[in-house]
Amino acid sequence: MSVIDRLPEHLKNRKTAEAVTAPSAMLLAGAGTAVGVLAGAALPVAIVVGLVAYGVRVAFGLPRKPRPERIDLAGLSQPWRAYVKDAMEAQRRYARAVSTADPGPLHDRLNEIGARLDAGVRECYRIGRRGAALDTGLAGLQTGVAWSDLMHGLDAFRVPAQLRERVQQGESIRDNAALADELRTVGVDEQGLDKLEALQAQVLSAQRLSAVAQDARSRLELLNARLDEAVARAVELSLRAEDATALRGLGGDVDDLVGEMESLRTALDEAGQAGRGTTATGTA
Repeated sequence: MSVIDRLPEHLKNRKTAEAVTAPSAMLLAGAGTAVGVLAGAALPVAIVVGLVAYGVRVAFGLPRKPRPERIDLAGLSQPWRAYVKDAMEAQRRYARAVSTADPGPLHDRLNEIGARLDAGVRECYRIGRRGAALDTGLAGLQTGVAWSDLMHGLDAFRVPAQLRERVQQGESIRDNAALADELRTVGVDEQGLDKLEALQAQVLSAQRLSAVAQDARSRLELLNARLDEAVARAVELSLRAEDATALRGLGGDVDDLVGEMESLRTALDEAGQAGRGTTATGTA
């Protein structure tokens, strides 16, 4: 194993390389050696002084290990708070199970899986934060007002029932030129068409975001259930497994679980960006 492979993960980056090769570090090494020589120290001692100066400068330039994200349950709305709380309870049960295992390869492997499980809990918290923010954004869209205004607009232009139903069911005026033309033929002028289009677009965007939030809740419930199952298996294996090979399936399942949580969080990030754009459009 190379020296680089032995480094902690947070040091395997460009910033570390820049700190090690920084000109100021090299200058300090030379200056430290020179000071040692001028002070009358033997050359080996002077070199050590230079190396110490170099090491101190490099240490100041190294990236710091990031602190674990603090989980603030109070900042989450329901049901997201309940999901994260359930994941944290599973994390505590796992830690208790690991503490009962005897030292050795089995215990070490349980600790490795536990680190991945901890990452899953942090992802669960990030999902909860984004889900709660999405709910807040949806509340600010005033979808009910937009829907009511859309219905009033259709009434005002006396849009026939067949066309009205198509608009209500989500056939986009903005994306369907034929529908827009049909609305023009029944007396909707350009200004009215623009208004109906904007109101319907806001309603449709809110419906899509609402569907994303509902899907996220359902998926997170399932992922939490799988997390509980993984912890139950870990408890059982910590009591009866004889070697670390018995944990192979558990480790793979936890990795898959964390990967799915990361994917869900990414999807919510994208939905949140779309939601911010929709809110701005609706406000305008």
